[in-house]
Amino acid sequence: MKNNNHSHRYNGYLVSPSAYRLPDGWFAANLLLERSDAAQAASAAYTFHALDYFDTEMQALGHASTWARDWIDNRG
Repeated sequence: MKNNNHSHRYNGYLVSPSAYRLPDGWFAANLLLERSDAAQAASAAYTFHALDYFDTEMQALGHASTWARDWIDNRG
């Protein structure tokens, strides 16, 4: 993956999607979610590897970002 930073904030989380190029040319969509709760001085990090595989880096990054929004919105 190029050294572009695709991190952004969404509903209290720092969303950091990434793509990893595999030897066969596919790109794995990966994701790091970080949440800091200032009221409780607590933080949490969630890492997800190989959510799915794509032909291009941009497809992988887009999928990881969409997956992050869905996870954040539905985790309760």
